[in-house]
Amino acid sequence: MKHQNRKGRKFGRVKKVRKALLKSLSVALIDRGRIRTTQAKAKDLAKVIAPLITKAKKGGLANIRMLAKFLPPKSVAKIIKDIGPKYQSRQGGYTRIIKLGEIRKDGARMCYIELV
Repeated sequence: MKHQNRKGRKFGRVKKVRKALLKSLSVALIDRGRIRTTQAKAKDLAKVIAPLITKAKKGGLANIRMLAKFLPPKSVAKIIKDIGPKYQSRQGGYTRIIKLGEIRKDGARMCYIELV
């Protein structure tokens, strides 16, 4: 059966737009350190940002080039110089999700996602 084969959520968007959404959220999280978004987007963002931070921790030319394929140069510089060394002794769990409540109009559950 094909029920459980999906990775991540669709967010009512096509693949290109969904990838662009997660890319812009990860750039915002790297630049600001904390952003406000829905819980579903935050959970998917945590899955996207963890491998990026792990690549930044390891360093090396190949990992920097992989980061450069996904992130803009300003964010690559910040994740390599600031964020990677900060989490050198940590084995994962780089993000924290703080639940806020629901939006009154549509009932979407909001939260903060931040780098620990």
